Amino acid sequence: MKFNELQVTAHKNKKRVGRGIAAGQGKTAGRGTKGQNARTGKKLRAMFQGGQRPLAQAVPKARGFKSLRTPAQVVYLDHLNAFDGKVVDNGLLFEEGYIATPFHTVKVIARGELTAKVDLKVQAASASVKEALEKAGGSFEKVAVPLPKSQKEA
Repeated sequence: MKFNELQVTAHKNKKRVGRGIAAGQGKTAGRGTKGQNARTGKKLRAMFQGGQRPLAQAVPKARGFKSLRTPAQVVYLDHLNAFDGKVVDNGLLFEEGYIATPFHTVKVIARGELTAKVDLKVQAASASVKEALEKAGGSFEKVAVPLPKSQKEA
């Protein structure tokens, strides 16, 4: 092993300022001469701009908040008539073009009539959809969102 191949992190001691001129950081200790920043004690707050109105205060703010949660993909009850006698899950809905991606939450919402017997295996369904499924002879099972292959291996 060579000296330049050693895997070491640099370890620098904290600089001891204000210990006399021989120490290299004496007298003003790197703070300049006089002024508010040269004094000990209370420091200035983060947004302080010397008495000028801070930028964060001057910029208009948007009200409310933006949720980071991705909304559920919606499938309507009458869409399920196309899957008579099948087990409907995220993969099948994606293949048939009812949802954009199979890796997000899917919720089935009541609209129209259900005539087909369908076994539904998705993340959510409204109460009226569950009722309509059982009335048509099908069933609902709540399952977790499937993970992409890249996340399964990790």
